[in-house]
Amino acid sequence: MTELDTITNASDPAVQRIIDVTKHSRASVKTTLIEDTEPLMECIRAGVQFIEVYGSSSTGVDPELLDLCRQREIPVRLIDVSIVNQIFKAERKAKTFGIARVPRPARLADIAARGGDVVVLDGVKIVGNIGAIVRTSLALGAAGMVLVDSDLTTIADRRLLRASRGYVFSLPVVLADREEAVSFLRDDDIALMVLDADGDLGVKDLGDRPEDRLALVFGSEKGGPSGLFRKAAAATVSIPMLSSTESLNVSVSVGITLHERAARNFAARRAGEQG
Repeated sequence: MTELDTITNASDPAVQRIIDVTKHSRASVKTTLIEDTEPLMECIRAGVQFIEVYGSSSTGVDPELLDLCRQREIPVRLIDVSIVNQIFKAERKAKTFGIARVPRPARLADIAARGGDVVVLDGVKIVGNIGAIVRTSLALGAAGMVLVDSDLTTIADRRLLRASRGYVFSLPVVLADREEAVSFLRDDDIALMVLDADGDLGVKDLGDRPEDRLALVFGSEKGGPSGLFRKAAAATVSIPMLSSTESLNVSVSVGITLHERAARNFAARRAGEQG
């Protein structure tokens, strides 16, 4: 195996580039830091363009990741562990990370072009939940996600990249306001279903609508979906549970609901791939 060059001087331009990317207040987010082997590999496979990938001199770089970087002609270097400690200071110190160019933000039209259901998160702000839902939505065939009132300003947020394990660039995830989201769903004739504790339908009823493309709207555990989505809804849907349980975590609710729609969404995905 070819020996990797090691950055041993903190004045190396790459070190300052990494420090700049880790700053929380950046006016323009054109590059981002992606941490850990699995997210790096997922982002590379998704076509994200990397400037360089780095490993700590104390651990090196996973051979599978190194091979993938070589296939995609992505430069790889090690950084002396003392410099890694300087870069991240009090933060969690990643042993493997890369600097990537932020892809073009997904648009609602990108979701419309795909055949699966649409997941809409209304007022869900906990980034860990959003990241888990990204992974679940991708795994169970959703066409994409619309985030409303999430407090995120970019999909390339480092917290979301961590929480989604890098899958946030493998699925169209769009930041929108409520009016934009409702207008998009209406114009594309996508029936809007709001998840609610006292729904008109049970979640299993959704599996009986394979001919329909649905938008599944989930609100925060505390506030639920907003009035605008409720007013535009074709129906409300509930997940049966024991009365002693107040609510389910929103990421769990999304998983249960999408599982009922999985056969339909998998079929839509296969049709899109064949087309």
